Amino acid sequence: MGLSPLILKAVSELKYEQPTPVQTKVIPVILNQTDDIVALAQTGTGKTAAFGLPLIQLIDTGTQAIQGLILAPTRELCLQITDDLLSFAQYIDSIRIVPVYGGASIETQIKALKNGAHIVVATPGRLIDLLNRKALHIGKVKYLVLDEADEMLNKGFASDIETILGKLPKERRTFLFSATMPAEIAAITHKYMNRPLEIIVGTKNTGAENVQHIYYVVHAKDKYLLLKRIIDYNPGLYGIVFCRTRKETQEIADKLMHDGYNADALHGDLSQSQRDFVMNRFRLRQLEVLVATDVAARGLDVDDLTHVIHYTLPDDTEVYTHRSGRTERTNKKNVSIALINLREKYRIRELEKSLQKKFSPAQPPTNREICEKQLFHLIDRIERVEVEHSDIEPYLPLIFKKLSWIDREELIKRLVSIEFNRFLEYYRNAKEIDMPTETTLPVTAKREKKKQNILPNAEGYVRLFINAGKSSGLYPNDIISLVNSVYSGKRIKIGKIQLLDNFSFFEVPHDMAEELCNRLSHIIYEGKKLSVSLAESRGRKKSK
Repeated sequence: MGLSPLILKAVSELKYEQPTPVQTKVIPVILNQTDDIVALAQTGTGKTAAFGLPLIQLIDTGTQAIQGLILAPTRELCLQITDDLLSFAQYIDSIRIVPVYGGASIETQIKALKNGAHIVVATPGRLIDLLNRKALHIGKVKYLVLDEADEMLNKGFASDIETILGKLPKERRTFLFSATMPAEIAAITHKYMNRPLEIIVGTKNTGAENVQHIYYVVHAKDKYLLLKRIIDYNPGLYGIVFCRTRKETQEIADKLMHDGYNADALHGDLSQSQRDFVMNRFRLRQLEVLVATDVAARGLDVDDLTHVIHYTLPDDTEVYTHRSGRTERTNKKNVSIALINLREKYRIRELEKSLQKKFSPAQPPTNREICEKQLFHLIDRIERVEVEHSDIEPYLPLIFKKLSWIDREELIKRLVSIEFNRFLEYYRNAKEIDMPTETTLPVTAKREKKKQNILPNAEGYVRLFINAGKSSGLYPNDIISLVNSVYSGKRIKIGKIQLLDNFSFFEVPHDMAEELCNRLSHIIYEGKKLSVSLAESRGRKKSK
């Protein structure tokens, strides 16, 4: 591919043997041509090396100016990219690579920049902060990389990205990497890139190829119990459980830990040191389950994940794609599991259509199936265990003497029971999980299901403003639950719901608007005091 001997030496020591498809297509273009690039490839396909290896080679270490700028949506990904680049450049002594990101001391980062930087890896918000302080200058940048561009837009960085692009030299080359191609990215390519070469690995807006998609339909009250059964039915599971809100994430992690699972939580309420500690334990496989918000979907460079479990489905197809793509780090067939209620079945159809993938329905594993799976997993472990004969030999005479009165069959039973009794005890009397059917939906829910995304025909609805949105973990079901909760569970008819990042709108009957504003305001949601007020008043004509 034309990479230098020093870079190839580093690549060899990192145990890279064959380039991935995206690396094969991208590296020669960056090294040997002058084109901008839009590369569409799923998470976990080797995009960092695709842009990182040639970028390091193109840097002129004879000048101290910042020549390479890499933008990433999260601090985790920012740090991961930096670590990878430092590994690729380990035999190039003079190159300087500096990460800048929120959640860490800006003074420390300014000091690092003053010592010189050839490549800066940054989150958009922190980069703009440093630009405003005149702590770094990007007027000589030759190469811009937008990594996980779709996620940067999802996180509301569109205006920040435009601000940064406006300060960069027009003569630069731009390399945009993304798993999906929403309209916003297409707009950026037209406005800020020079006739980019489009490189596609797989198909636009499709899910990872080696991932099997499964869904379970379950009552809300049984969702956690089903999660436990899935974990128990898959001994050796090493995966991520995705939740929608920070509160839910912590609650599920706490329950799993209380029930004896090696689990922990990763979400935005943790400090950077706490997040690093949890991530390090997960990478070392001291945890079998990481319960996370979508912040963990980016920069989470972990090999050999077996499962991604969507405890709550995300609203956006792109987010689902990134979640499930975390398992595609090996050539093995891995599993993405969605836990849904009956009203969400239409979401599965939407995902199938968008991703062009088949989602398979599944039944909860029974008590007997789980016990059999765990038992045979234990037997396999016993068969494969390596015995250190020299270490154990001195103790064998005493062991044989101690166990001599137990016959072979009884000894095997006792050995298995040591590890297996916990499952037998739990599942001996555990109630099997009932799968909900269409007939279990109340009449009002059936009517709602038929009218998905159809606005109510009743007149007299008004629009309310609420000071929370997606960034607060607020979603349509949460608004419905909040409204019903202040009326002691009474079902209130809610019209159109419009969710934005930092605030939202929803419609309620005119005669309830004022009272709802008073009841909902000052409620604490996800640590934030809610404010609800009248946005506009309008009747709605009945549809013909």
